[in-house]
Amino acid sequence: MTLQAPLPFSPPPPQRQADLGLPPVMIQGILLKTMFRKNIDLVSDLAAALCLPIPITQELMDQARSQRLAEATGTLSPTSGNEMGYQLTDTGKARAQDALAQSEYFGAMPVPLPVYREQVARQSVRKLQITRDHLSRAMGHLVLPDSLLGQLGPAVSAGRSILMYGPPGNGKSSISNGIRDALGDHIYVPRALEYAGQVITLYDPIVHSAVPAPQQDPTALRRPRSFDRRYVLCRRPTVITGGELSLAMLDLVYNPTARTYQAPLQLKSTGGVFIVDDLGRQADPPQALINRWIVPLEEGKDILALQSGEKFEVPFDTLVIFSTNFHPNEIFDQAALRRIFFKIKVDGPDRANFMKIFAIVAKSRNIALDEPAVAHLLDQKYPSIDNTFANYQPVFLIDQICAICDFEGLPHHMTPDLIDRAWDNLFVQDEAITR
Repeated sequence: MTLQAPLPFSPPPPQRQADLGLPPVMIQGILLKTMFRKNIDLVSDLAAALCLPIPITQELMDQARSQRLAEATGTLSPTSGNEMGYQLTDTGKARAQDALAQSEYFGAMPVPLPVYREQVARQSVRKLQITRDHLSRAMGHLVLPDSLLGQLGPAVSAGRSILMYGPPGNGKSSISNGIRDALGDHIYVPRALEYAGQVITLYDPIVHSAVPAPQQDPTALRRPRSFDRRYVLCRRPTVITGGELSLAMLDLVYNPTARTYQAPLQLKSTGGVFIVDDLGRQADPPQALINRWIVPLEEGKDILALQSGEKFEVPFDTLVIFSTNFHPNEIFDQAALRRIFFKIKVDGPDRANFMKIFAIVAKSRNIALDEPAVAHLLDQKYPSIDNTFANYQPVFLIDQICAICDFEGLPHHMTPDLIDRAWDNLFVQDEAITR
């Protein structure tokens, strides 16, 4: 999809050097390091690398020339509109190497943290309004009771924390992904942040899905507004973690070689969704994870620390979704539960919804429903487990049937016998194993 214009809350592009909000020494250092590392000799290419407008980049180049850090090569590039070429002087190269010794970061100019806070407020996830129809479309591939959608809708619209709990295999992870899809729109993510002279890289291609930049129509009477290219236009981000999540992953990551910081997971998910799947399976207890997030969940801000020990505030504008197979009272105290705004139980389907799912899965696998086989499943097999239906079971059973048919060299079909063979793999009987 190609957008026709920036979003209403797009960050305005800087008009002059002062608008960058960065220390002059940092600005000059990044410019010299970028020229040195990328061997750039044209202002237009340098502007693209720094993610700055060409006029500001030219101003910075003129300053570097006045300080004898750069010089014009005296040649014009025929492939670049006859642009004048530039190169670093020996003094400029030495200054670039000194700057690299302090920090290996080069490229896009970072965004000052106070400026980023303003942008987060403009595109806050809490400003989204999700209707029932919108959420239903995003969850269209799932068979869910209307009552569950009625609980999910206000939770998503509020942009507050959600705890989904219930027996395993009933779609809590799929619902979390559906919520992510329901958000649907785009926000601006800075490539890097600056705080106290330190660079924190934030844009992560693994987490952030960039969308095509706005295209300008040369025939249009009014050109669309541009935006600050230090940001990347992305889908609202989603961070999904499971049993691997640890408290250490919620802190700044310092790279001693590059001498820069990498944003923690919750900062990368700003403006989007942070999904903690399989809560209770992590090495750190769930209560410790919630304790770490008490202030962020209540006050919308998080506290991070530099290597020096200096602490500072960053925005916490994230829809946090906890998903667990444990009962909340087993893993949280009441103080922690009070801080989770919405608590939603996700049960297994009733018999009618189970059959809807079973029929949908069978159709997707090109297997016709066989009435005796379905009757055998519902009247003979499920009563043996007290008619405890789960959303994962139709997929499991039908895929088992397909695997058996493939092994036996038979066309995919359904019989009571195949139901029995598939059922044997659905559960493991309790029995003593002699060792």
